[in-house]
Parts: sequence; structure tokens; C-alpha cells
Amino acid sequence: MKNFIQNLNKAEIHLHIEGTLEPKMLLSLAKSNQVKIPYSSIEEVQNAYKFSNLQSFLNLYYQGLAVLQTEEDFYNLMYSYLQKAHLQNVKVAEIFFDPQAHTSRLIAWQTFMNGFKKAMIDAKANLGINSHLIMCFLRHLPEKDALKTLEESLDYRNDIIGVGLDSSELGNPPELFKTVFKQAKDYNFKLVAHAGEEADHTYIWQAIDILGVDRVDHGNWAIKDKELMQRLAKDKIPLTMCPLSNEYLKTFKVQKDSYPLQTFLDYGIIATINSDDPAYFGGYINENFEFIQKQLNLKEDTLKLLANNSLQAVLR
Repeated sequence: MKNFIQNLNKAEIHLHIEGTLEPKMLLSLAKSNQVKIPYSSIEEVQNAYKFSNLQSFLNLYYQGLAVLQTEEDFYNLMYSYLQKAHLQNVKVAEIFFDPQAHTSRLIAWQTFMNGFKKAMIDAKANLGINSHLIMCFLRHLPEKDALKTLEESLDYRNDIIGVGLDSSELGNPPELFKTVFKQAKDYNFKLVAHAGEEADHTYIWQAIDILGVDRVDHGNWAIKDKELMQRLAKDKIPLTMCPLSNEYLKTFKVQKDSYPLQTFLDYGIIATINSDDPAYFGGYINENFEFIQKQLNLKEDTLKLLANNSLQAVLR
């Protein structure tokens, strides 16, 4: 089964580039950039990767970003991920990044965008992998901050295919960002949003009906609403599910009698498998496929459907 999964052509469409910061790179960048972090070994970093919920992960996630400072840092982060994705037979990667997490640290747009872009160009030339950027707004910050970020991004409009919404979900519903998503649509960005990861299915309805998203990230709690599942299937709105992330953050138990993947597929929903923040959650896309196959006892035809769904769900 491992070889079968490896040989599947697939797309990765729910991947946070900052979430690919492996412990070895974290420690190396901390040393070279003279950033103090509370870890001195890979083992200490790995031991910190034990989360009780989404917020406990985010606290560590944002702390780690302090080591990313130069264009070369962002280049190496991106190229390292694309190498791993290529080795796992990913043909297209649509990659989230969090500009507010960098500009708030006084890192210039030019610094991270140039690093990302150069790495993506090199990966295309050297590895043959296609990749695109999706800019996410941090939902724990006010919408006015997102609006400012959207305007700043226009200098790089040709390098960004879409906008998304991530960070702390509970208490920060999609409806709070309807203005910035409307403006993004006016600028012809594709639209996606995290919804239904920790918060309930009403957040998914808001993402669809208020924000007008082309794709829902996570979307697990759609399982509680048959009408919503029918809507997702009818309108061909894909879900980008991340089983190892769900397991590590305890947002949804990944086991045969409760995980909603098979039900979504039975409804005809375009469900996909992705790795989210693989450096923190124990694996990249193939490890997610292997985990979900084992937990749900999926057959080869279902795995092939999931891979084909991912290619169907790409924004570009």
C-alpha cells in the first residue's frame, strides 16, 4: 500500500509553508540569526510538539517564526518543502503563507516574497513541480489589519492566486471578514477559508454563503448537517482534510466509526487529503494518506479517488 500511495499523482492544497519549519532548520536559523529560543536540541523541539488543542499549537507555531528573517531563510524553507513534495509525487502545490506573521515582525514583503518566488521558480526548473501561493489572513487579528494586508499584497498580485483565512477559529467566525473577502474577489483572487476545524458547521455555512469561498479548508464538522453536505456536493466545493493534524490537535478523532471522510465521499463531496503543518504533525502528504488508509481501512480505489480529487480541486 505504501508503494501504491507513493505512485499516485496528487496535489497538495492545504499546506502552510511556515508549518514546514523542521526542528533542524529551526535550530540552525536560530543560531545563524542569533534568535533566542527555549530549545537546544532537536529532541527538545520535538518534545514540545505535544498539543492539547489548536491554540496550544499556534502559540508554538508563531514563536518559531521568529527565526525566519532573511530572503535566504524563506527560500530555503520553500525549496525544502517542494523537494519533499516532489519526492512524494506531488504534481501541484498550492501553498498558504501568513504575511501578517512576518510584517508584524518588521520583515518586508520583498524579503519573504522574493525568497518564496525564487524557490518556486527553481523547483519548477529542477524538479518539475508546479506551485502557487495563497495568502492567508490571521483571523485572531481585526479585519482592518487584513484589509491593510490585502492592499499591500497588490504589488505582488501576479504571484498570489488566492486568499485564505486561518489561525484561531473559535470566536473568530468567517462573517467578521466579509469586507476583505469581497474586496479580494473584486481583485480576482480565488477564495478559500478554514472552517469547521474546531468550530461547528455554522462556520462552514458562513464561509460559503458570506465569504463565497471556492474551497473549504478542513470542513470536518459538515458531518453534522446533511443539507450542508448536499450543498458542498451540489456546488462542487472541495474540502481539504488533514487527518494527522486532526489527530495531533484533537479536533477530530481519526477512527473508522467517527471520522467523516467516507461519509463525505458517499455524498459526492470532493474531499482531499493534505498535510497542513507537517513539521509539527508527524508527516507530509504520503504519511497522511498512509495514516488515513490504516485508520479507515481504505481500499486502493478510494485512495485513487482522493488523489484525483486533489487534482480536480486545485484553484489554477
